[in-house]
Amino acid sequence: MLTKEQIAQRISKEVKDGYYVNLGIGIPTLVANFVSPELAVEFQSENGVLGMGPFPFEGEEDADLINAGKQTITTLPGASFFDSAFSFGMIRSKKVDLTILGAMEVSEKGDIANWKIPGKMVKGMGGAMDLVASAENIIVAMMHVNRAGESKILKNCTLPLTGVACVKKIVTEMAVLEVTPAGFKLLERAPGVSVQEIKKATEADLIIEGEIPEMQF
Repeated sequence: MLTKEQIAQRISKEVKDGYYVNLGIGIPTLVANFVSPELAVEFQSENGVLGMGPFPFEGEEDADLINAGKQTITTLPGASFFDSAFSFGMIRSKKVDLTILGAMEVSEKGDIANWKIPGKMVKGMGGAMDLVASAENIIVAMMHVNRAGESKILKNCTLPLTGVACVKKIVTEMAVLEVTPAGFKLLERAPGVSVQEIKKATEADLIIEGEIPEMQF
């Protein structure tokens, strides 16, 4: 099974030269650590930062530089800072090429639930609703099953939805899945993980065509 860092490393291969990328809270924030320095990529955080770099080394943190998840960050030369209104204007006007989010559930139709568990106190949906409503390309970084071993890759989400039919691809500790009109298509499997193990851990049906390759990093 992949670690959270390896999930982020695999997703970094989806980031292309010239992209403006929004990184959600959790595993997605790790993606900036693995993107090739040869690529001209701008990472955006909805709290008002454009030009985020990798996480700082211990002892080099600046408490005034944080991402939307309140983690300390670094910034690259040319980075800019702005208020939330400007930031969400950037998001809503579709200036962001790729959004990478965490999720609690994703359905075979591409629905995503990532903001609320019934019975638990939350402050609100936050920026996720704007991101899923505006982004053309959404990749989800998540664990394949929950702590009880139950699938989070579902035919239908059971938790309150953040967005409908918006997710394009999912990377978990077990597999890379593409959301197609016919359902989840298995593209890659984690090293040492069999197709049968992925099927067993997935509540939704999987489209499996030919030999499924192992992920490359």
